[in-house]
Amino acid sequence: MSQTDKKSENYLDRIPIRTEHIHWSVEENGLVTLDVENKGVFHRFAQRFFHKPKFSHIHLDPMGSFVWCLIDGSRDIFSLSALVKEQFGEEASPLYERLSKYFHILNSYGFITFKK
Repeated sequence: MSQTDKKSENYLDRIPIRTEHIHWSVEENGLVTLDVENKGVFHRFAQRFFHKPKFSHIHLDPMGSFVWCLIDGSRDIFSLSALVKEQFGEEASPLYERLSKYFHILNSYGFITFKK
């Protein structure tokens, strides 16, 4: 993909896909918890000498949980935004900015990738 193609790509057209190594569960209250294994030399050192946990548990808020459950590898961010707006209304404002930032964070931590 050339630099020009990257600039013309609309972020809302991207299709998120959950990465397979992330284990997750939905609590009774409907909130999602992501269980992330802390791997690598630094983490093993911290686990052994500082008694740090082998897994981190990341608790998503209601909107993040709602969106996480909708990620199915076929819906783009724009389609997901319509469902979020329907569910949360004005509480989701500014909608596109919030979702873009949310997916950027999920991607930066390796919790999702985007369909090519």
